[in-house]
Order: sequence, then C-alpha cells, then structure tokens
Amino acid sequence: MTDQLEAIDPSRAALLVMDYQVGVIGMVDDPDQLVNRVKEAIALVRDRGGAVGYVRVAFTDRDFEEVPSTSRMAARVAQAGDAFHADSPTTAIDERISPEPDDIVVRKTRVGPFLTTDLDEQLRRRGIDTLVLAGISTSGVVLSTVRDASDRDYRVVVLSDGCADREPEVHEFLTTRIFPSQATVITTAELAELLAPA
Repeated sequence: MTDQLEAIDPSRAALLVMDYQVGVIGMVDDPDQLVNRVKEAIALVRDRGGAVGYVRVAFTDRDFEEVPSTSRMAARVAQAGDAFHADSPTTAIDERISPEPDDIVVRKTRVGPFLTTDLDEQLRRRGIDTLVLAGISTSGVVLSTVRDASDRDYRVVVLSDGCADREPEVHEFLTTRIFPSQATVITTAELAELLAPA
C-alpha cells in the first residue's frame, strides 16, 4: 500500500493526538493497545523531526456558562457533571503519552479542534502543511478534523489503528468509505515507511 503513497516530510508534518484523555480513553475497546500504538507513533514522529500536537476537550466555569442551550453538546456536557471540567483529572492527557515542552497543546470546547482554539495559527507558524491524525472518537473529533483540515487545505493522513470509536462498525465505515475522499488512511506501522528519515 505505501508504495503508491507520497512520502511525508516530517519538517512540515504534525501528529495530532486528539482527546486521548483519562475520561475518554476508557470508553473504547482495548484502550491500552491503542495508547501503546499512539505512543510508538509519537516517538517515531519525534525521532524523525516532526511536530506533535495534543488536543483535549475541557471546560472552565465560564465556558460552561457560554455554551448555548440549543447545543446538543451542552446537554451531554451538563449530564457529565464535572467530568469535563478543565481542572478535573478526567480531562488530563493520559500520562503515558504526556506532552513535552515544545509540543503544541490546545484545549477545545467543541468537537473539532480548530473552531475554539488557535491550533491553525500554531501549525501555520511552524510551516506545517500535513496533519497525521490519531483520536477518540473516530465519529467525533477525527471526523470533524478530517473535514475541517481538508477545507483548510492541509494534507490529511489518518492513522486507522490510532483512532477508535465506541461503535467499531462506525469506525470501519468511516476509515474505509468516508475518509479516503479527503484523507490518506494508513496504519501506525505504515507511518514509519512514509515518514522520511530526519
């Protein structure tokens, strides 16, 4: 498969690790294996000289107040109580894949990572034009990011085994039928072949 795919220049690429936070990881099957695969991808991208970015969803008291009642997300967040509060341990990024000082880290208050953060600005400042996506869930943050990043003219690569969904059949449908129209879908093993050496 990787024979037909264009190599990725790590100096212009960022691996986005999205919603890999304590309260979210446990919602999918085999979370430990998922985290281990993404941990290996992070190490690979760092080794090859690429950037790593982390996206987490969390709300301050003010954020909670400003989400309009018409938002379905507001209803879900309200039902979760303090689970999505910015100070809650459940919104922390899993310590096995903790960010390093030079990494990009943003906190969002919507499903997608761009609308309520300065992620696009940070990526552009670093000259990044290629995004490699890993995230939970496939039907949530990953789908939103594929769509939005494509509209922003990024080259988008999805790590199929670095993403997961509570509904495996939805994950399968998205990664095989929907994402390929706007993104290149590969595995974490194939990432090593596509990332040019540092």
